[in-house]
Amino acid sequence: MLISVKASIEWLREYVDLEASTNELVDVFPMLGMEVEGVEDSGPPPLDNVVVGEVISRDQHPEADRLSVCKVKVGEGIPEANIVCGATNFEPGDRVPVALPGAKLPGGFKIKKSKLRGVTSEGMMCSSKELSLGDDHDGLLILREKPEIGTPINQVFPDADPTFDLELTANRGDCLGHLGIARELAAHYDKALRVPEVKSDAPTVATPSGDNLLSGVSISSSNCKLYCAWTIRGVKVGPSPDWLRNRLEAVGLRSINNVVDATNFVLMETGHPLHAFDAKKIAGSEIIVRDANADETITTLDEEKRTLEESMMVIADAEKPLVVAGVMGSVDAEVDEDTKDLVLEAAWFVPGNIRGTARKLGLSTDSSHRFARDVDPQRIRFAARRAIDLILETAGGELYPEEVQVGEPPRGDRTIEICPSFVRERCGYEAEDERIGKAWLRLGFEVEKGDKWKVTVPSFRSEVDRPIDLVEEFVRIDGTSQIPESPVACEAISREHSPLFTFSEKAADILVGQGFRECCNYSLRDAREIEAWHGKETTDALALANPLTAEHTHLRASLLPGLLDTLAHNQRNQNDLRRVFEIGRVLRDGPKGNMELLSVAFAMLSKHTAREWKEEATPDFHEAKRCAHRLLAATGISMPKGGIKAMKDPLTWQQDHAGRAGEVLINRVELSVGYCKLALSRAKELNGPIIGAELLIDPVVISKKAKAVKFQAFGSFPPALKDLALVVDEEVPAETVRRAVQQAAEKAAGKGFAADRVNIFDVFTGQGVEKGKKSVACGICFRSDERTLEDKEVNSAFDEIQSILAESTDYKLRS
Repeated sequence: MLISVKASIEWLREYVDLEASTNELVDVFPMLGMEVEGVEDSGPPPLDNVVVGEVISRDQHPEADRLSVCKVKVGEGIPEANIVCGATNFEPGDRVPVALPGAKLPGGFKIKKSKLRGVTSEGMMCSSKELSLGDDHDGLLILREKPEIGTPINQVFPDADPTFDLELTANRGDCLGHLGIARELAAHYDKALRVPEVKSDAPTVATPSGDNLLSGVSISSSNCKLYCAWTIRGVKVGPSPDWLRNRLEAVGLRSINNVVDATNFVLMETGHPLHAFDAKKIAGSEIIVRDANADETITTLDEEKRTLEESMMVIADAEKPLVVAGVMGSVDAEVDEDTKDLVLEAAWFVPGNIRGTARKLGLSTDSSHRFARDVDPQRIRFAARRAIDLILETAGGELYPEEVQVGEPPRGDRTIEICPSFVRERCGYEAEDERIGKAWLRLGFEVEKGDKWKVTVPSFRSEVDRPIDLVEEFVRIDGTSQIPESPVACEAISREHSPLFTFSEKAADILVGQGFRECCNYSLRDAREIEAWHGKETTDALALANPLTAEHTHLRASLLPGLLDTLAHNQRNQNDLRRVFEIGRVLRDGPKGNMELLSVAFAMLSKHTAREWKEEATPDFHEAKRCAHRLLAATGISMPKGGIKAMKDPLTWQQDHAGRAGEVLINRVELSVGYCKLALSRAKELNGPIIGAELLIDPVVISKKAKAVKFQAFGSFPPALKDLALVVDEEVPAETVRRAVQQAAEKAAGKGFAADRVNIFDVFTGQGVEKGKKSVACGICFRSDERTLEDKEVNSAFDEIQSILAESTDYKLRS
């Protein structure tokens, strides 16, 4: 699974000297394990006639309640422009971007002098979105740094800041902040990493003192191992400075206010989520980290009321939850323009709990994205102190000299023992000891050399915990280009070498040759359909733990339901599609749980969908059986012993109109053929009964090496034919009689000849045959490959057949 993050090049250059071009970095990032999904420029395109203007006056439009008429100074010696504007977030004295007549804005919008509700407008004051400087279009872009009036806007925002959309593997949570990405680039280019210096600090205490804004901090949930809180008095909440707004907008975040922006800046810088509370909104001045109560509710910052479960964790005060821990805060304690005192939290939560909470609530945020990937518990204090510095710089206030800490970091740095020879063996090429050690040092690891090297891995690299991980890190930083080329020492293997592919191709060929058309249906099915075809036990066994939709909740146990869907769809649309087949995987119950089997299934309409001038023969059970036999013969699968026997399947097949041969658990092959249960075909609104078959095969059978095919010449001498009519009980299958005659003929055949075949040519009931009995007539063919048979030896064999049958069966010779 991949995770995404945005990285601004200008922001990265604050931590490492980067001389590489954007195109070069596009190639470098994948070598470091970060795929580049796209590159965006956050700066404006070239904009002519867009300059800095200052609002001189603002008056109500005489004909429109929501418009104002402004006088705007756009340069020295230039008459003030009269501009009609609908925004409300500005006052006289503010400086804003002004597009003058003749300007062409992103998107092709041209500015010209025009009248709005009777008042002439000589330009347009612009928002960030209109200049492609951000997504904010709720009001004008206020230029708080007060650039000189008349300055072209491209000089105010001179350089586009390329922003990379990167995708990381799920174990690289350390790169979900600009510092982590800069560390990787510094290691790649062998440059120094500049970590920001933090000034704010306070002694750690377990319990707040009496002068603290907090009266207590406690943890009762096992999913929180560390919680830290700081308090700041006397802040002034307001707009952020331009540099802070620009940094956030470059990575797709909207500026809120200076306090919230400071925490979001640190989030994007370090990858550590923080949260700021309005201290006066915390009931009882107490912070409690606890599991949520059943059906407890909270209104999150997106103004959605959410119902919590006991498996979720909240940050609460004495009365109510204030934050869905690790996911999103509530409106009950948010920082707004009236906030004077702050509580800043930093914590470490169990990643699995945050991941589960976000998934259940359907709420993925920048914070949950990072907590779910395991933030570094050893650098929580650094992130918080960095945020405090920014808050004091942009919002003022005074830090109370206490850090309230409950719990301990769950992990720290780890030491791994390794030998350089191990690295060389695993890499497959020679690398000097110094080169190996330097690669690890560039990553921020510590290396103690000796008989066995001891490499200390910092806590922010939680995924590096084995010697083989150190080998991977060496190769990554040393460069995969250093790996010498070597020819592949194996034969090329294609799908044509796969017995399963070959079998499927043969099966498809033989069915297409019999008039069937192949189709491919979705492998996930509906629960009600599975239960109707296979029963509740199978339905429960094939249920998905995390279904994508309500209609696709189970793995399939048969291909037949999908084939019936295909026939029904084409019948509704008057398409003349009568025979369909599919080849795919299904699951059935086995001794050790579900078994995956290869299935070949076909289905036929017994009635035509279109009117014909000439009535054609309609398919029946025997035709389906012949198709199945041809399929077995063509694919080299042997018919299970016993042949097809009548079956009574109360769910899938019509009673007394279906048969089955073999069983997967015994023969590893199972063939079912007959009429699908009428209730199932009617549920699909099909016209008439459906004849189908399904061949289930354990893939082990196909994976075995096929036996060599032996060809045998046809006999050149004429056969000797004999007919034998036997009276048997009416319920005895004709095939059972044929096999008995075949076995007797094989035993009775004389020296130098054999029973070539035995076939049934007549089954009769009626006059001359006792009630409850039937006559089965078989033709017996004797043949020799060496000579023409004499009547004497054929008659002798025929008499012997009758004797054998008289002794081994209760069949009577028909007179």
